[in-house]
Amino acid sequence: MFRVLVSDTLSDAGLKILNDNHDIDLDVQTNLTPDQLKEVLQNYDGIVVRSQTKLTAKILDGQRRLKAIVRAGVGVDNVDLPAATKQGIVVMNTPAGNTISTAEHTVAMMMALARNIAPADASMRAGKWERKLFNGTQLAGKTIGVVGLGRVGLAVAQRCIGLEMKVRGFDPFITTDRAKEYGIELFRDLKELVTKCDFITVHTPFSEETKGIVNKELIALMPRGVRIINCARGGIVDEHDLAEAIKSGQVSGAALDVFVEEPPKNSELTTMPGVLCTPHLGASTDEAQELVAVEAAEIICNFLTRNEVRHAVNMAPVSASEMQGAKRYVDLSYRLGLLLSQRTVGQGIHSAQIYYKGDAAQRSTKLMTAAFTCGLLSQALGERINIVNAPMLAQERNVTITETLTSHSGEFTTMISVVVKTDKQELTAAGTIFGNQYLRLVRFDEFALDAYLDGYMLINRHIDAPGMIGSIGTTFGKYNVNIAHMALGRAKPEPGGDAVAILNLDNMPSAEALNEVKNNSHVKTVELIKLPAAGSSLPWLGL
Repeated sequence: MFRVLVSDTLSDAGLKILNDNHDIDLDVQTNLTPDQLKEVLQNYDGIVVRSQTKLTAKILDGQRRLKAIVRAGVGVDNVDLPAATKQGIVVMNTPAGNTISTAEHTVAMMMALARNIAPADASMRAGKWERKLFNGTQLAGKTIGVVGLGRVGLAVAQRCIGLEMKVRGFDPFITTDRAKEYGIELFRDLKELVTKCDFITVHTPFSEETKGIVNKELIALMPRGVRIINCARGGIVDEHDLAEAIKSGQVSGAALDVFVEEPPKNSELTTMPGVLCTPHLGASTDEAQELVAVEAAEIICNFLTRNEVRHAVNMAPVSASEMQGAKRYVDLSYRLGLLLSQRTVGQGIHSAQIYYKGDAAQRSTKLMTAAFTCGLLSQALGERINIVNAPMLAQERNVTITETLTSHSGEFTTMISVVVKTDKQELTAAGTIFGNQYLRLVRFDEFALDAYLDGYMLINRHIDAPGMIGSIGTTFGKYNVNIAHMALGRAKPEPGGDAVAILNLDNMPSAEALNEVKNNSHVKTVELIKLPAAGSSLPWLGL
């Protein structure tokens, strides 16, 4: 049973989905103080929030049980992403649920701004009839610049085209062909975009890159009398620079639904003539509230019960079917990482080069690489490590993880090979999948072999001499250690050279048994590796 906390108001439709799921134990607690939230979160696997709950680094620190945060909405400004990622917590949002409502609000704000609806209404309510004061501007034939062509930006663009406006767009990621499909003239240079626009509307996420992206320098490039709309996130438009531009007449009007501080306490924009303000209403429709609640509930349920990662903002998304199809490959990658981790204890790891060959190259390699990194760092780190935080933790420790993909697999239909470089040596391991489930180690450094990748593995490097294998078996028999499987590999075909024996053991050998094996004159090194049992679940996923 997974426990889920809902800490903000969520529509009944979303709560019903959570309540009806027999694998979910739902608890709704709103208006918790930060200290209360930090304490109660220790008892939950997942949390669903809206915008009121602030999941700060302080609250997230030490949350060993929490696996997932779902924000019922688009932005995740109220979640400390670096802190969540470092804790291995997946953060997901609901980008589709309020797309239409936010786009409609943007267009409504633009139309109200163009036609002076708010001041005209206020004048009428004051008993006046001042037609000449509120002469507006027609939208048809005007040019609008849409900054950010994600879901909402594209939805706004479609509606503006329906209003017979010319649409220019800026987005560093959308393709020219896709923009053309929507009838958008695409620009890669924001400064060039704004030079011939009557209206500017922003629809980017808030980040260090987009903070204050619309500032006095950019506004100075716009035609005098431009109108600016922000229904995305406070801070994308520099509020001080916007106010100064309105005072100077460079900007004739602005429509703002979002602010740096909400509610805004000392913002002159909220009382300035020519500025239309609403209290963050972009997603405030009955339809949007229900859609984001339903989507948030489905996301948290599918994550906890089916390992599905949808709309994640701090890791690659993984569908339930993709996770199921990749499970053996992910497990193989993790075991290779865990094997190499135990071989590099006490050594500084510099890099790992992973080669995905054959069928493995057609799978979700980012997921497999994250799984490998989990295993590789598991011995070095005392903190919780999973597929969410593994890439970040590797980067923090200057461990470079790179991938190479090729459709050619050589002797096997699929293979994952890894070369790890440390302060002292270079290690190699390669694995494959036999049938649909059997994980095999097929290369160990310079040796080709066929060993099981599970349980206790004794790795014995020795001189290939008669009686060597028999002596190991005799020693383990003496100490009541059962050998489940043995794989042999040697550097050259003829006897007398370097060789390796990998024994899968049913039980842990004692120190005395290991010492006796090591004391054989032909033995060079003995390593004992511990891997998960065959067919075991993958708790290291953190999912």
